[in-house]
Amino acid sequence: GGAEGGGAGGSGSREAVERLVREHPVVVFMKGSPAQPLCGFSNAVVQILRLHGVEDYRAHDVLQDPDLRQGIKNYSNWPTIPQVYLNGEFVGGCDILLQMHQNGDLVEELKKLGIRSALLDAEKDQDKK
Repeated sequence: GGAEGGGAGGSGSREAVERLVREHPVVVFMKGSPAQPLCGFSNAVVQILRLHGVEDYRAHDVLQDPDLRQGIKNYSNWPTIPQVYLNGEFVGGCDILLQMHQNGDLVEELKKLGIRSALLDAEKDQDKK
């Protein structure tokens, strides 16, 4: 909150970025949209979330907003897009999300948010044989 002056209130400002990362449990800054990702790494993030059944998340297209594109890099101190935030915390980019997906950490992190990964149900089905 508080009054913003001197052009500090733009979409790339720390305050603006912080509002965005906190507006939803799962927030992704990407190139393009989940329906139409415009880079392979952004696409990979969307696919990983989809595998876990996470369809309800906020995606921000940084190509639409150069201020935000720079602002989010400053905010996370991470030079590349996409960027994934869980519960307002910066998680990482595509490679980190992929690693978490492979080692099971992502299932655990989603569980903390109250999101049950679809992969858990998929594993249950395999056990039934």
